[in-house]
Amino acid sequence: MSAVNDLHLLQNDLSDGVFTIRFNRPEKKNALNLAMYRALTECLCKADEDAAVRVVVIAGSDGCFTSGNDLTDFMTAPPTGSDSPVMAFLHAISTFRKPIVAAVTGSAVGVGVTMLLHCDLVYAAAGALFHLPFVNLGLCPEAGSTLLFPRLMGHQRAAELLLLGESFSAEKAHSVGIVNAVVADGELLVTAREKALQLAAQPAAAVRLSKALLKRDYESPLQGTIMEEGKEFMARLKSPEAAEALQAFMERRKPDFSRFS
Repeated sequence: MSAVNDLHLLQNDLSDGVFTIRFNRPEKKNALNLAMYRALTECLCKADEDAAVRVVVIAGSDGCFTSGNDLTDFMTAPPTGSDSPVMAFLHAISTFRKPIVAAVTGSAVGVGVTMLLHCDLVYAAAGALFHLPFVNLGLCPEAGSTLLFPRLMGHQRAAELLLLGESFSAEKAHSVGIVNAVVADGELLVTAREKALQLAAQPAAAVRLSKALLKRDYESPLQGTIMEEGKEFMARLKSPEAAEALQAFMERRKPDFSRFS
């Protein structure tokens, strides 16, 4: 499989059936911009069709998974429909037929957390920190998280994470089911690679079928939820609350939502 050339995305070579994608924008804490979303989508679409790829690993660079959307990039060219780069990526990862293993180190923010719901195995370094600040920014959750989080952990714990928007530890991510296991920071990539190789050694067709059956009861409502969340998210980007949150972020102050009902 040929590499996708993009300055913002480092893709390791395919090895032993395992195809590794690593975010590589450390100067911006691996914030995802439009170019990265396009490259990620291309990687996943090619990997899904390439018979040599049996497993995909998604990882960050040293010390950071991803800080989520690049807010400046996102507000300058916000998504406007289902064909936008972010929506294309969410469709690609949520419908990906082969197993995905995620290795989370450092910060995982926003879509950096919700994309994990579409991975099959997730391992986190002990020092990893998770954050879902959608409501804090005057927005709403995305990536099907309003369906998958309650299904995974129950309404109350999902509401705690999504409505309060507080940071939480790798141990908490493990306790609510987002993460399979928490490992020492120095063992993260080795662990993810070992699990990926185990998957790659399994019968590929049986693995794909089993993954499809695991998702069978929620696959249809998931795609509908992703689209509905996306529509509301795009509308919220134009809201006074989102404008106040972005302005406060730029001015490095706490937003004041008291005048909005």
